[in-house]
Amino acid sequence: MRKTLSLSGALLLCAAGSAQLQSDAEALEQMRYDVKYLASDLLEGREAGTPGERLAVDYIAAKYGNVGLMPYGDDATYLQAFTFNADPKLGEKNTMQLGRRKLKAGEEWYPLAFSASGPVRGKILKLEYGIVAPELSRMDYPDSADFKDRIVAFSVSSPDGIHPHSKYLAHHDLQARAQKAADHGAAAVLFFNDDPTAPTPEPRLSAKVKSIGIPVVFLTGELYEQLVLDNNPCAINVDIVREERTAYNVVGMIDNGSQNVVVIGAHLDHLGWGDEGSLHRGEKAIHNGADDNASGIAVMLQLARDLAEMDQARANDYLFIAFSGEEKGLYGSNYWTKNPTVPIAELNYMINLDMVGRLDSTGSIGINGVGTSPAWAEVERILVGDLKVKTTTSGIGPSDHTSFYLQGVPAIHFFTGTHADYHKPTDDEEKVNYPGMLRATRFIESLITTLNDDGKLAFTKTEEVNTEDTPRFKVTLGVVPDYMFDGKGMRIDGITEGKPAANAGLRVGDVVVKLGTIDVNDMMGYMKALAQFNKGDTAKVKVLRAGVEVEANVTF
Repeated sequence: MRKTLSLSGALLLCAAGSAQLQSDAEALEQMRYDVKYLASDLLEGREAGTPGERLAVDYIAAKYGNVGLMPYGDDATYLQAFTFNADPKLGEKNTMQLGRRKLKAGEEWYPLAFSASGPVRGKILKLEYGIVAPELSRMDYPDSADFKDRIVAFSVSSPDGIHPHSKYLAHHDLQARAQKAADHGAAAVLFFNDDPTAPTPEPRLSAKVKSIGIPVVFLTGELYEQLVLDNNPCAINVDIVREERTAYNVVGMIDNGSQNVVVIGAHLDHLGWGDEGSLHRGEKAIHNGADDNASGIAVMLQLARDLAEMDQARANDYLFIAFSGEEKGLYGSNYWTKNPTVPIAELNYMINLDMVGRLDSTGSIGINGVGTSPAWAEVERILVGDLKVKTTTSGIGPSDHTSFYLQGVPAIHFFTGTHADYHKPTDDEEKVNYPGMLRATRFIESLITTLNDDGKLAFTKTEEVNTEDTPRFKVTLGVVPDYMFDGKGMRIDGITEGKPAANAGLRVGDVVVKLGTIDVNDMMGYMKALAQFNKGDTAKVKVLRAGVEVEANVTF
């Protein structure tokens, strides 16, 4: 039977391995220095693809150099670049004239998230709700209509309103309605709201929403009463800036000449001045992300300093990866696992550090993903101080270990818990528990040395936590979406056995382009489509598989 390794035993082993291992006091000082810099206002919240993120990248690369890590990024450097679509912004040339009335952009009208940019001029064609529902004997497109150079106008409501019991519920989605107009050859779509119970579409733009190819705008207030008239001339210029940005993973290795590589990772990015994931309400403010995730980077860097000097840890090579774009959808880890700088087959296991800076007075630390290998049973036997370990089994979760699990790598996530400052400007450095971070560091070092004689860890699939299981969904397809996919549709990155997608014969790599009656153009379209179904419903799903359309019936 394997011996349980206590805190004192772990430290004695470390001391025996090298006299250069940092003391607890030195480690605390260094981690405090790292967090203070990474969570300072200078870096403006480290949003991926911004100058603040690049400052963090350069800092981490310099720390890798100080430790003596081998560069394992692009072109024999520490940096691995990847591109992504930034959240769109309104440009300076948004104009609209309807009849003789010039309308103010942002006040009297605004483009919707799925609008294309560009000028269009034509005459209004008013077609009620733009709903095509043959099963309900509803057709808002007259056969005789000529859509060339017409700006089609729809109410955002439906024939029986917008509510959960509407018989037109499957046809409420505005993007799907606008797409039908585009398919009919309309030059643009103008929505208006003549139903006080119907919600007004949000003006927010999102990189997760793709353009349908024609301008789509919303006319605010009650202007529709006097302006949305058949054949009223209209000229619109939509100016949406859709910027591609570059972000960076920072990758370095301790090369001990081993056949197996342990990945130790943490995400370096946060929400900048309040990215889409912010929970802050009020004036814009820097989200410094001290716990999320300057704390994880600081622990990762400390592990690099320690493991470089520990003879007891030389059974593996250690690849340290600071991921960017985690907050936008695991962009950096997704990119690295699809463009690995070390062959996936050589990876032994992965340790992910995300929010490890708020260990509470009970000493409880979460370790997620222990079902990904039988070897993770060791976490229950490590005795480091009085840490209380709480585990979950699933390899799927909202952090970077998920990307490795999907590639068949045993992966766990260390986490000291959420708090009231999560994704808010108040997640600041002075609230970080540095002694708690040190306890987590020593625990991980003990775990690594304990696993050294296990060779390569066996991988096991787990029962997944439902990544779609939020209050707005009554059903799940049982897939993990590829959030970095920038084509049309939703690409499947992982499938849960026994769930609807697997039962329907869908595969990893399939791109869902239609679910039920709703076309899926992007992630937002997929979520809207999913929200239409109840448990027990059966629907057709259309996917592209290696460029070929495949249809299947899925039962939720």
